[in-house]
Amino acid sequence: MLLYFKLFEVLFPVFFVIGIGYYLGKKDPRLNTKFITDFAGNIGTPAMIFYTITTTGVTLDIFISYFAYSLLIVGISAVIGISVLYLMNKDPISELPPLILANTGNMGIPICLFAYGTAGLGVAASIASVIILFHFTVGVFLAKKSFSFDLLIKNVPTYSIIISVIFLYFNLEVPKFLENVTFLLTYATIFLILMSLGFALTRLKVKSWYKAIILGLIRVVIGPVIGLFVIKLFNLSGYSAGVLLIQSAMPSAVLTYLVGSMYSKKKVVDNVASVIVTSTLMSFITIPIIVFIALKYFI
Repeated sequence: MLLYFKLFEVLFPVFFVIGIGYYLGKKDPRLNTKFITDFAGNIGTPAMIFYTITTTGVTLDIFISYFAYSLLIVGISAVIGISVLYLMNKDPISELPPLILANTGNMGIPICLFAYGTAGLGVAASIASVIILFHFTVGVFLAKKSFSFDLLIKNVPTYSIIISVIFLYFNLEVPKFLENVTFLLTYATIFLILMSLGFALTRLKVKSWYKAIILGLIRVVIGPVIGLFVIKLFNLSGYSAGVLLIQSAMPSAVLTYLVGSMYSKKKVVDNVASVIVTSTLMSFITIPIIVFIALKYFI
């Protein structure tokens, strides 16, 4: 019974804040969320990466290990995603991002925080760092089918990851004022980006439910299966393995739609939006199951 209470404590705050965003988006469809996007991309997310990696007890070895595990999960997901998209006569390049880039930041980090505390927060951020880097490298490359280093250079979270690794490598102590500032920005960002996910659900439309459901299932069902495979392959255990499992079960990231809308054709963008909506809706069912498994077997 205690496990069910814990499950409720973990998921209710996240889904409640998403619900607030959905309510506000329905109440005012013209609500401008550009401020949230700009804040999260240029200030909030970099601060969250730095705080969660440098102040939660994560070591350089743990960061590198779970960074690598995440790369492996993305790689396996890509092979499966390309195969399924090809069989469905879809664009196996431009429509791949929502199948491999999960919402590990917006949803994954707060869920891991509530499930495993600050220790889980650090590991979750290590995993999310991979996805953040991929959004502005692999994600852009797949969306526009070409790559520019300018986007990576202008990507503020990239510098935050580099600075965080430097702190870990030299075992530097974070000044208290910097820890306090990034602490406030981290929790403000978590709240705002969860609300923005609720906003997005009111605006993104599904063009083909049948195809979108199939692709959404790959993200929220096959994703955690791949996560379990990696956990077994490397004999992982404890809360870190639980975090990896939870992060692998996240739905498609909304940022794949934003990137796609800048570089891909409208038909592709519509298909990407459909996968985001269906995978997010299905995740309200699958995530409680995955978190339950994580809390029961990976403590």
